[in-house]
Formats: sequence, structure tokens, C-alpha cells
Amino acid sequence: MTTDAKILSALRANPDGVSGAQLADQLAISRAAIWARMDELRKVGYDIEASPHFGYKLVSSPDALHADDLLARLGKTKVIGRDIQVFEQTTSTNDVVEKLARDGVREGAVVFAESQTKGRGRLGRKWSSPTRKGLWFSVLLRPGLPPQEATQLTVISATALRRAIKSVTGLSAEIKWPNDLLLGGKKVAGILTEMSAEVDCVRHIIIGIGLDVNQDADEFPPELHRIATSLKIEAGEEISRAELATEILRELDTEYAHIGAGNFPEVADEWEAACVTIGRNVTVHIGDRKLRGRAESLDDDGALLVRTEHGHLERITGGDVILEK
Repeated sequence: MTTDAKILSALRANPDGVSGAQLADQLAISRAAIWARMDELRKVGYDIEASPHFGYKLVSSPDALHADDLLARLGKTKVIGRDIQVFEQTTSTNDVVEKLARDGVREGAVVFAESQTKGRGRLGRKWSSPTRKGLWFSVLLRPGLPPQEATQLTVISATALRRAIKSVTGLSAEIKWPNDLLLGGKKVAGILTEMSAEVDCVRHIIIGIGLDVNQDADEFPPELHRIATSLKIEAGEEISRAELATEILRELDTEYAHIGAGNFPEVADEWEAACVTIGRNVTVHIGDRKLRGRAESLDDDGALLVRTEHGHLERITGGDVILEK
């Protein structure tokens, strides 16, 4: 953790104030160095009061994502969030994390972008990523899973995202297999899972998440007005993106530990309870193939089991799922 992250962590842990002497002793640097770091934090938007009576006090934080602040808010996790980077703009956070993966960076690294110029969803679809309106980020994982079980990572991501949204906003999102979260029947978030694997083992998996947080209705592109929403629209108030981001990472870390401990069935049960796909008639497009049937459940690997109109049980691991009316 950087010096600034440690300072912000101490300020959040002591809302009534913490003295410069305490911080200097805790961080093993001079009081002059503490003062200099406070000045730099103020320059990027943190309102920090100083008084001979209460020391330094954090009054407010900017509506921006800063790696040091996210690390300070998150605290210690097992894997996810051990390293956080924030870009003002990038093509796609999945692209950045793919390079980190090829460079051998250990799992748990997270990359956020305040905006993306080429954000993407599943099946090559474009994802609108307006500046400082949502959470656009990717996580690098190196799970000890065979490739056929990689769908589990999309499932745990959806349940973690749903929990975090509920915790911060009180909103109860629904899950549409395999990667969408819905509020009021409209899409509020999507998950893009990209994998590098050999025949019998996964080299790495990138979980990309796009979450519409503070858009107003007129800020969506015209083609999305009928099908997309934001947490702000549904909650009726602006949401702290930094608070939500750290809650998502915390939940992801918890859910990822369940995978490592072999507890996926418990996560799958929670996922199914929130999934609008289960029990519905669906049409699944897989390349040029079209399949109709009833979505019955998840299997042990996280694939969707669909009973076709001919009575066969099909295992679906990808494709585009359309819910029938």
C-alpha cells in the first residue's frame, strides 16, 4: 500500500481526526512529509481539514476513482484488489489486463478506467462507457480450473455484483444468463469473461465488468433508451462510485474464495434464486444454430441446462439467450 493509501486509510479509520504526529509515527515518515502528502491529496479533490485540536480530518472525497483511495477503502483482501490501477481513459480495460496477464502479473490485479473508447460486451457488441458515469473495470484471475468450468467465474461475478449493488443502493437486481444484471427489466450491468487456456488448464481469465451508475436517461445513446438503465435512475439519487467499486471487489474476493474451496454449488443456488432465465422459455443463438426450449437450471460447472422443444437436455456454455414473452 502506498503512503497516500495509508494516509487515506488512517483518515477513514479516524473520522474525528488524527494528529500529524500519530500519522508520522505510524508511517515512519516526518510530519513535514505528512503535510506535503495532505497538500497533494487536496490538489486532486480531497477536502482535508487541519487543526491543532483534532489534527487532520477527511471532510469529503472527489467524485473520481483514485487507486490509492480504492486501496484504502478496500483494506486487505485474499486475492482480488491486491493491486489496483486507474486510467483516465483507455480503449478497453480488458485489453490492459490482457497485457498484464501476458507480462506475468499475479492474479488479483484490477484495472479501472474513467472512460473507454472501445468498451465491448459479449459477441463483439460495443459498450457505452461515458466519463465518470459508471464503473468500467477488469480483474485478472488465474484459477486452478479446467476450461470447461470457466463459466463458474461469470456466475460468481454476477452474484458478487448483485450483492454489492444491494448493499450500497438497496436495489435488488435480477440476473439474466449468462452475464447481464437487470433492474426493472432493463440492463444495468454486463460481464465479459475472456479466457486464455490450454486443452486441460486455464492460463488466465479476465473478468470485465461494465456497470451503469450515475447516467441520467438522456445520457444513454438513442438505441439504448428502451433497454438500459442506471443505478441513479432506479434509486433516484447519485451513487458513490468509489464506495460501490470497493464493495464489488470485496464481494468478488469472497466469491472467488468459494471457488477455490470447492463451494461453487452454494454460489450457484444463490445465482439461480435471482436468475430470471431459469424456468423461462428461451431462444438461444449459437453462431448459425438456433435452439428453443425451457431453461431448467445450472449444471455443476455453471453451464445453462435447456430442455429443448424435442425433450433433449442441452448444455449451453455460450451464445445469445433471448427470453420468450
